[in-house]
Amino acid sequence: MSTSSVPRPGPVTQPGPARPAPPRRTLSGLGPALALFVAVRLAGVAAVALAGHATGRPLFRNLAHAWDARWYQHIAVHGYGDLIEITRRGAVQTDWAFFPLYPGLIRALVTVVPVTPGKAALLVAGTAAVVAAWGVHRVGDLLYGRGVATALVVLWAVLPQSVELTIAYTESLFCALAAWSLYCVLKGRWLWAGSLAALAGLSRPTGFAVAAAVIAAGAHEAVRRRGHVPWRLWAGCLTAPLGWLGYVLWVGHRTGDLLHGYFEVQQAWNSRFDFGEGAWKFVKSLLLHGGAFVYAAALVIVASGVLLFCLLCLDRAPLPLVVFAGVLVLVVVGGSGSFSSKPRFLLPAFPLLIPLARALVRSRRPRPAQAVAVVGALTAVSLLFGAYVMTVARAPL
Repeated sequence: MSTSSVPRPGPVTQPGPARPAPPRRTLSGLGPALALFVAVRLAGVAAVALAGHATGRPLFRNLAHAWDARWYQHIAVHGYGDLIEITRRGAVQTDWAFFPLYPGLIRALVTVVPVTPGKAALLVAGTAAVVAAWGVHRVGDLLYGRGVATALVVLWAVLPQSVELTIAYTESLFCALAAWSLYCVLKGRWLWAGSLAALAGLSRPTGFAVAAAVIAAGAHEAVRRRGHVPWRLWAGCLTAPLGWLGYVLWVGHRTGDLLHGYFEVQQAWNSRFDFGEGAWKFVKSLLLHGGAFVYAAALVIVASGVLLFCLLCLDRAPLPLVVFAGVLVLVVVGGSGSFSSKPRFLLPAFPLLIPLARALVRSRRPRPAQAVAVVGALTAVSLLFGAYVMTVARAPL
């Protein structure tokens, strides 16, 4: 894929067939895309509200205090080291497993605005979701034009697991930072790309995926130009992993084991990279003996993510998008932990949807009704699944 149509010097260029871009970049297509995104996600909130009313689960409690949300809000109010839980198997779970950027923003908002931590958490997450959709649109528009950009935003909004963009979780914040960092990489704005990647590394354990994308793109550019690159490229690449590394080392220092302390904390949550051993055992048991619907749905979503990654590679997408999505897919497939949470780790991997978005736009000209039917069906599935996992399923998100 070539981005040589971008007038600014120094952007990342990738091998592949040239794709025509609009002659002038404007925000004219952004409004409809964001309006569709907000409409879909508000419909998702309404579906959760209706399901919650039928099952006796209040909407605010569902959105603001589900699962990990209470840990983030406790950190925002009391800081780290104050909340510890012991599981049935005797593992000691601490709040050091949760990265600091999201609770830090919650605390900052509560300090300046008279709202509760729960409301602040939802406000931060909701705002970040819109900013993330904006970033996704910019990436799609830069590479493939307005139509694909709008389709990409809509497809991302109707993912089955996209309900987590409207709850007090970190996914929307991470998505926003990742999308804009990748956009800056594609535009050759290396300092911005590295700084946003560093912030992404402070938001989630998988934040290193953004740093990996920035570093891979920088290395490719340096090789392509035989080392004759601006100092901003080197500075951006060096900055990109600092957020993730900084927090990991801080936790290691607090636990007394600088290099391994953070990973021991994560193991207490049954979160480690075991090269897919735990996932394979779970899938094998699920296929042989069955299980709850939420686990079967998670398996379908993960398998779809792997397939979409193969299509993304065949589509010859730009290197930073492939690396970012590939690292997230690798973490999902090769990591342990609750299988019902795996779709959540794939939610930020919006580049996986690029082949579908391009196919959807191509199909609109001869058969626009077909595209509408596909999006409508995906929206219905997204709303129903979101309501189900928030009100009926007892599996952790």
